[in-house]
Amino acid sequence: MDFRIFALTDRKCRIIIMKINADQEWTEMTRRGLMLILSSPSGAGKTSISRELLERDRNISLSISATTRPRRPGEVDGEDYIFVDKTTFDLMVNRQELLEHAKVFDHYYGSPRKPVEKTLASGHDVLFDIDWQGTQQLAEKARGDLVSIFILPPSTAELDRRLHSRAQDSEVVIAERMARAENEMTHWSEYDYVIINISFEESVRKVQNILNAERMKRPRLLGISDFVTRLRQGH
Repeated sequence: MDFRIFALTDRKCRIIIMKINADQEWTEMTRRGLMLILSSPSGAGKTSISRELLERDRNISLSISATTRPRRPGEVDGEDYIFVDKTTFDLMVNRQELLEHAKVFDHYYGSPRKPVEKTLASGHDVLFDIDWQGTQQLAEKARGDLVSIFILPPSTAELDRRLHSRAQDSEVVIAERMARAENEMTHWSEYDYVIINISFEESVRKVQNILNAERMKRPRLLGISDFVTRLRQGH
């Protein structure tokens, strides 16, 4: 009797363990979803990498953050962010409706709890584009579900160039982001993985490899213990 394991990436997020014998019996085993965090200093590339990952992988969806910052041109409420006022945001915090929240550049950001918990339970993965403050909070609440990646720029000069090339912020804001980057980069050692974003395509590939490996980790395979027991019993 031959057993082969295939990792599939359909929307049901299943891992199929195929038992090859005369009657071609199939056993389906589900897994619990994971929370994938990408963090980086502003301009280092995490948002671009996140968008590309979402395009390529149907098994992961973005956690839409609530924020008090003004909407930028082209942003869609409920798709890019959930835009709320400070009073509403404070209510969400008080009601424990956010998994994590932080103040960044004079505005507040937070990850709504219910949609994330529902997605993980269904075996689907959730992507977080958040900073080190949010990562620390998530690690305290759900370390077993967490996979964290810190994205570094190849140099300070390149980070400055990327911030200017976006043409989204004033010189004052860019200077603030560069000053903040120095502190943000001190938190790299708190993450599971670190990627230096020299090549965008290579960085995306590395994130995909990390995600695929983490999906196959033993604790995330629901029912694997019962499956092995049946194998030992000759079933």
